[in-house]
Amino acid sequence: MITAISPIDGRYASKVAELTECFSEYALVRNRVRVEVLWLMALCAEDGIPECRALTTEEQTLLMGVVEDFTPQEADAVKKIERTTNHDVKAVEYYLKQKIKGTSLEELSEFLHFACTSEDINNLSHALMLKDGLAALLPHQQEIIDQLKVYANEWKSVPMLARTHGQTASPTTIGKELAVFADRLAFQKQKTEAVEILGKLNGAVGNYNAHLSAYPDVNWPALANRVIEGGLGLKQNPFTTQIEPHDYMAEMFDAISRFNTILLDVDRDIWTYISMAYFGQKTVKGEVGSSTMPHKVNPIDFENSEGNLGLANAIFGHLSSKLPVSRLQRDLTDSTVLRNMGVGFGYSMIAYQSSMKGLGKLKLRKDKLASDLDNAWEVLAEPVQTVMRKAGIEKPYEKLKDLTRGQDKITKETIQQFVEGLDLDEADKKRLLDMSPASYIGMAEAIVDGL
Repeated sequence: MITAISPIDGRYASKVAELTECFSEYALVRNRVRVEVLWLMALCAEDGIPECRALTTEEQTLLMGVVEDFTPQEADAVKKIERTTNHDVKAVEYYLKQKIKGTSLEELSEFLHFACTSEDINNLSHALMLKDGLAALLPHQQEIIDQLKVYANEWKSVPMLARTHGQTASPTTIGKELAVFADRLAFQKQKTEAVEILGKLNGAVGNYNAHLSAYPDVNWPALANRVIEGGLGLKQNPFTTQIEPHDYMAEMFDAISRFNTILLDVDRDIWTYISMAYFGQKTVKGEVGSSTMPHKVNPIDFENSEGNLGLANAIFGHLSSKLPVSRLQRDLTDSTVLRNMGVGFGYSMIAYQSSMKGLGKLKLRKDKLASDLDNAWEVLAEPVQTVMRKAGIEKPYEKLKDLTRGQDKITKETIQQFVEGLDLDEADKKRLLDMSPASYIGMAEAIVDGL
């Protein structure tokens, strides 16, 4: 929308459309309705609560229909009630009472939201939003990992001059370097998936006070568990105040942030390889690289990704540091902050799509890689001095340092003449003389095979 303040809802709206089902106000209200309905159904199924009688099949179908048929228009009806109540969760309760009015369920109206505090409904609703949000976000993470693995295997034997501290260093392969990123990202994705999404349904201070005052013989933790774990697929947290402490959220946001930080590293490295002409970029008809320089094909996708990853991590950083902190049994500072979970997910998703777009444009410049290697014979100082150590030759490091450090040009002839003058085992000497910067890649290919 051209008048949107946030680029997530404006310029990038199409890129995050699937997140509207996870993090919009509509999604939050829909999840509240779901939790309230499942709680009522659980109460009705509990023998120890005779006043909340068992439901007929038709009544169960009616209630689940309210959940399954919940639309943005229904959410608007809830928001209309909220304008009177000035309380978002109470508006859901009143909405549901309206939905069952005039039916056989009306006699059970007062068991809607029974013994619940608003946070019982909200914490589970937010948990469901995160569960849905991860289901949308993780496939985008996997796309990036898979593409890096494809390139890693395709280019595992393509030698590349490494650069430590920005200076020429022992050669590697372009495939092995991308394999490192693929493995790091996959590990953080696993960490994100491993986070247990927690929930509570234990009342105003987490002790089932109101529940026991009405029905002291009911096993309330077990009843709550049937909703939290059985109905919603979450994990019950028995140790809470009025709020579920949000520690799992911090763990999740930190894991996504670590993924994002590694991806930012990918973006910057590939941006640098493009600037070094190790990669070219496929052009897209109609695209403009510069408003004045027609020749330019800018690495804008990686730049866009980097910027959006920074925004995502800024949001996640505040969420993970703020949410686990609450004064005494609760304060309300988490409420407005939680509404921004989708912002972090949104900027992450925009970044992931940009990285994927950039990766899809890459063209490997083997000629440039080979040229740089052929102009860096000084990197063979490492294997030469290592073999000299093996042979017991005095001060091998210092001799290679004098030969190579700070010199304008080290050639193949420079290295080979030095090796020829060494008192080495013939097999070792031949191996060094046969070596080139392009062949000095160690176990790079085998490492990729282990990905």
